Amino acid sequence: MTEPVTYAYAVLRDIEGLAAALDGVAGVVGAPVRLVRASPGNELAAAVSSVPAQDFQESALRRHLEDLDWLEAVARAHHTVIEALAAHTTVLPLRLATVYLDDRRVETMLGADAQQFSQAMRRLAGHLEWGVKIYVDRQPDVRVTGEAGAAATTEGLSPGRAYLRARRVQRHSRDESYRAARQAAEHVEAIGRDMAAGHARHQLQQGELATGAGENVVNDAYLLAHETAAEFRTRVLDAARGLPGVRIDVTGPWAPYSFASPFGAEGPAPDSAP
Repeated sequence: MTEPVTYAYAVLRDIEGLAAALDGVAGVVGAPVRLVRASPGNELAAAVSSVPAQDFQESALRRHLEDLDWLEAVARAHHTVIEALAAHTTVLPLRLATVYLDDRRVETMLGADAQQFSQAMRRLAGHLEWGVKIYVDRQPDVRVTGEAGAAATTEGLSPGRAYLRARRVQRHSRDESYRAARQAAEHVEAIGRDMAAGHARHQLQQGELATGAGENVVNDAYLLAHETAAEFRTRVLDAARGLPGVRIDVTGPWAPYSFASPFGAEGPAPDSAP
């Protein structure tokens, strides 16, 4: 039987009681989560699980990463562990499906990168990530039917001219919405410069990745101290006030997924907790 391998979720600052906080937390494939500690005198630890080698070796991972159901289950478990840790200590999330041959290799990793990890911990201590998405309302397709068609006839417009007029109105409305969205985005960035310790831009959500109504035109993350987060959220949501066709969503707080580079998970935090 093949020996299991070690799946690593995050590097973290080891504090008293942390192992107990992981009791009952189910990791990837339902595996228990434990801590692998660095050498004595080192404040670092890694949260890990033992997982089947046949599912997490390189060739198997390539196959699994094409299975969306498998990938979603792993991502949710990964996120659950990280959020459980982030409630107690500073966390550096690792990339999804970060796997080591055994715990000894994890210990070696913690020792080799100890200085960089510690610097990142100091930078992120007392901070969490918040997501900001800006949406523009989608414009309905132009159709000159029903009451609109009757009104066009009353005004002496042919169906073709009525259609062109409706298209102009639609285009004007869309342009106004995009201008308003740019205004909101500039306002949000100014708030971020004033209040946030970090700012990251992410790929816009489109197609199956889109989670909100409308067209996503901004998908950013901000690193905020605990004591400033509530004010930041209020100010950002107010940035869309009075701007027709524009909506702002603020999500979080999350572990600092977007700010753990070069060790952390690439991309933004999830949109919602599992």
